[in-house]
Amino acid sequence: MQLTPYLNFDGDCAEAFAFYAKLFNGTIVYQGTFGEIPPTADMPPIPESARQRIMHVHLQMGDQSLFGSDAMPGADTACGGYQAPQGLWVSIRAADAAEGQRLFDALAQGGQVVMPFAKTFWSPGFGMTRDRFGTPWMVNVTPAE
Repeated sequence: MQLTPYLNFDGDCAEAFAFYAKLFNGTIVYQGTFGEIPPTADMPPIPESARQRIMHVHLQMGDQSLFGSDAMPGADTACGGYQAPQGLWVSIRAADAAEGQRLFDALAQGGQVVMPFAKTFWSPGFGMTRDRFGTPWMVNVTPAE
């Protein structure tokens, strides 16, 4: 079994995933917009304001994946409208402090640092930040054995 985080955005999913692909040295293997959904008889029309928004994106990084999409503009949060992430963090395990610092600094750029990246009692490097897209991240360095 593999768990895959699925991130939601309010119109900037494509920009966020282009950034994540570069940062994590990954490849976007699929990206489709709401406007590309084939119409069916029972499907309501896609609002013009949503046609270029991302319906689904899949970023592959080695054997790890990250999924995402934009919310439908004007939709109620119970029906797929955007709501800022709450009660969760996407955790990254870095191999060493230098890699952890690089990831943290990139994610923190233009965002909000919650806990600066620093050595802790459990790790040579740990930090918490919300990136400029609103996604909460924890960067944790695996201690050397």
